[in-house]
Amino acid sequence: MGPIPYGTQHITDKDIEAVTEVLRADYLTQGPQIPQFEEAFADYIGSDYAVAVSNGTAALHLSVLALGVEPGQKVITTPITFAASANCVKYAGGEVDFVDIDLDTFLIDLDLVEEKLVNAKPDDYAGIIPVDFTGLAVDTERLQAIADKYDLWILEDACHAPGGSFEDSQRENVYCGDCQYADASIFSFHPVKHIAAGEGGMITTNDKDFKKKLEVLRTHGITKETNIFKNSVAVALGGNNTIDGAEGKQKKTTQRSPSTEYPGWYYEMQELGYNYRLTDIQCTLGLSQLQRADQGLQKRRGIARRYDEAFKNIGEIITQNVSPEDQENHHAYHLYVIQVENRKELYNYLREQEIYSQIHYIPVHLLPYYQQFGWEKGNFPKAEEYYERCISLPMYPTLSDDQQEFVIEKVLEIVT
Repeated sequence: MGPIPYGTQHITDKDIEAVTEVLRADYLTQGPQIPQFEEAFADYIGSDYAVAVSNGTAALHLSVLALGVEPGQKVITTPITFAASANCVKYAGGEVDFVDIDLDTFLIDLDLVEEKLVNAKPDDYAGIIPVDFTGLAVDTERLQAIADKYDLWILEDACHAPGGSFEDSQRENVYCGDCQYADASIFSFHPVKHIAAGEGGMITTNDKDFKKKLEVLRTHGITKETNIFKNSVAVALGGNNTIDGAEGKQKKTTQRSPSTEYPGWYYEMQELGYNYRLTDIQCTLGLSQLQRADQGLQKRRGIARRYDEAFKNIGEIITQNVSPEDQENHHAYHLYVIQVENRKELYNYLREQEIYSQIHYIPVHLLPYYQQFGWEKGNFPKAEEYYERCISLPMYPTLSDDQQEFVIEKVLEIVT
């Protein structure tokens, strides 16, 4: 049957044709494919704006920088996530705090979030990074109500959940990343994600000023927008300024002020930014993949249904607690996770059968880097209990029925 990974990209002839076409075009980077991909992605997610960056970690980093965190301020996230969801806070000079998960959903426990904030000092916390783990949406409507009490921003990590959603109190469908109840959201285009661009990330927002700040930060902090230039035209031309020695203030010796008089070569670095651009090649692949995103999402849900049916009466297997409504219409199913007592035995046996399952994730607070800050085993018992038993089974749109039946058969051989 051949190896069966836990996740993989699906590249079609149309994808290859689209990338080949851009390779023959004038721009490989900083060209027209970037805004096209941004606009198409924002339209798909339901946000006003989208900003493409080099990967999901870059999306997290720039978002935290733009949202703001003071040195020593804390940002809350879940311990069951990839390390980048926490690392981005450290990059920006903040401190990471964790809140345990709900063992039924595997998502951050919002009751515990509120409990932590009730007992916090004013200005202790800057924001919250909830994670739509496996593709199941966090209730950001409720989270926003909590965050608003304490003047906190929300950055939704929706890397697992393009196309995912939940129904809010008004019975409206809220899509992961549409920013109806979050300040910003981030996505990844890693090969195992719903939309594969090799690497890549996207930040969505409904705030135009925030979007512009992100665009400057992703390109070294440099802008060529004449309407926000800070230097005079004279400085832009290379001279004709004097300095007032008494006050140390620049005095313009020219009265030319219209922005149209700035020379075409001129740019300004207005803050310390990064080179987090995404190329036209990757955006072209992402655009092509986006055209069949809904089709892939439905296939993922079909695979989840078959797993659910196979495991529903197996007491030794615990699955994520997902309602039938969520399963059919809301869950994005980046991962299909089960919990078993003999996880290591199952993991090793599946590998012997060339089924390459994966573990998502080692709790972030137990990684050596974070343990140096005082985190230790026992801090988040539910996350640790989940980790001891979790295993992610193959989940990707091109997984065939025969391959899935083989996976199910081999799981049951060990578990039951």
